[in-house]
Amino acid sequence: MFRTPSGRYGIVSPEMSTRPEPTVLAVANQKGGVAKTTSVASIGAALAERGQRVLLVDLDPQACLTFSLGIDPEDLELSVHHVLTKGTAPGEVILETEDGVDLLPATIELARAEADLLTRTGREHVLRGVVEDLEDHGYDWILLDCPPSLGVLTVAALTAARGVLVPLQCETLSHRGVGQLLDTVHDVRRFTNRDLEVWGVLPTLYDGRTNHSRTVLDTISDTYDLAVIEPPIPKTIKFAEAPAAGRSILRTSRSSKGAQAYREVAGNLIDRAGR
Repeated sequence: MFRTPSGRYGIVSPEMSTRPEPTVLAVANQKGGVAKTTSVASIGAALAERGQRVLLVDLDPQACLTFSLGIDPEDLELSVHHVLTKGTAPGEVILETEDGVDLLPATIELARAEADLLTRTGREHVLRGVVEDLEDHGYDWILLDCPPSLGVLTVAALTAARGVLVPLQCETLSHRGVGQLLDTVHDVRRFTNRDLEVWGVLPTLYDGRTNHSRTVLDTISDTYDLAVIEPPIPKTIKFAEAPAAGRSILRTSRSSKGAQAYREVAGNLIDRAGR
């Protein structure tokens, strides 16, 4: 489906493409408040600015990504829940957004998906099947906005992904759950996706006026041997204003330091993916 400027919805048709398979990147951290959803929306918009065709997948029952891109979840009849549990074709659910990215949206119904999937054989692979169905849509990137937990949906996202990016708030206590996430990544590598790679930590809510943020990053790098994706994303009120406008910061505050930081991150990810 697509969302027109008038607010109507329609169907996004698959496009046969000679492009290589999309780069599937899971953005995950079970701790909330680390700018995970903001990062997905902003990186997606920044990739689109560079001519990349991008699909964002909202896997959080709170549907924050869906709302932040100007779509009211309560207005939707179909969502990613129907794709994962009812067998609905993803092309019937995908929406276009004003930020130049496509979105597979979420609604509160997704909260039932964990229970629905728990009893299913091969539940870890359900999202990988969806990604495979989307290969002929011509996407360069599929970014998976994982829920703030290490449940079935996050494991399914890691199983479907080529890499995982970990947004990390630059505060001392914010990295306490990183070890648990890495344990989950290790298990996914063993059992469902041996090719999964941790691309690194994305530092968010960075306050350049203090040494504390850099100290936290140095500690994470030393403790877990993770790469740090540069540049750090600065703390700014502009990020709080963007979701209210239903757009990413790249559209609401194009010249801000935050928008520019995400553009640089997107460039580094493109280099990392070899696209």
